[in-house]
Amino acid sequence: MQLDLNLLAALDALLEEGSVSAAADRLHVTAPAMSRSLGRIRRTTGDQILVRTGRTMTPTPYAIAVREQVHDLLLQVQGVLAPGRELDLGTLDRTFTLRWHDALVTLAGPALLAAVREQAPGVRLRFVAESNVDTPELRRGEIDLAADANLPAAPDVRAEQVAESRLAVVVRRGHPLTRDKAVTAARFAGAEHITVSRRGWLGNALDDALAALGLTRRVVATAPTQAAAFEFARGSDLLVTAPESTARPAADLGLVLLPLPVDLPPARIHLSWHQRHDTDPAHSWLRDLARTALKEASAPLDPPAEHDPEQPSRPGPVSAP
Repeated sequence: MQLDLNLLAALDALLEEGSVSAAADRLHVTAPAMSRSLGRIRRTTGDQILVRTGRTMTPTPYAIAVREQVHDLLLQVQGVLAPGRELDLGTLDRTFTLRWHDALVTLAGPALLAAVREQAPGVRLRFVAESNVDTPELRRGEIDLAADANLPAAPDVRAEQVAESRLAVVVRRGHPLTRDKAVTAARFAGAEHITVSRRGWLGNALDDALAALGLTRRVVATAPTQAAAFEFARGSDLLVTAPESTARPAADLGLVLLPLPVDLPPARIHLSWHQRHDTDPAHSWLRDLARTALKEASAPLDPPAEHDPEQPSRPGPVSAP
């Protein structure tokens, strides 16, 4: 029996998406074409693969059993058929999709793009926003390179810590805390806070550290991005706790960085990619550039000094990376 390898890609997409239309969108084909592929897969395997349950499609026991095997086989086929020629950056024509934390795009994205354009002018970078839920985009090949604070749990996703940054308190110029010689943990906890969370979480590890000191802070809002949180802070007395390296643009917004009066480990920055790209020369080249851009942009400056209460509007002495 002659097999069509295109059916393997279709089966992988159908099992991952659980929907004919979503699988069609993923493979950039029409829904009728994907329906025909599903029909051929059913005839070939002798199994329904997906059955309708109300308005959704449910995988059969057979489909669940072979899902991982199908995905692994597809990766092997792609690896065998991938071009093995030496990388020529001058002629490289490729688009990479990057899902980075919004603050990291601001921090290191421009330097990465400049390096890419200088070395490989035919390469394009697509920076896409983070989702408010964890998604297997790296595994599905929809994302080429991720950068954030998280370590992926999937065993087939690689991760490398490339930088870290201590945390700081970001407030508007003239905020009551800027009048203190040194901000205490009690004064910090007593202020009103806004957290940065794409999932809308009100609490994080900072609250655990405060609880160990017998303190509780009041979080009045969350913002999905750090830039949005800074906008809230610049027009109010809200506090934002953020990595010093990613808070560098704060001074341009009329904000000041103060030392965090709570002992917390530094925020870590990880690069993540799927193992299928381990030996891809173009991807390896991009990882090297991204690693350099993130490291250089996150390099620590002078430690933040204690704020001078006589000069509450000057961010210079306490600004940090």
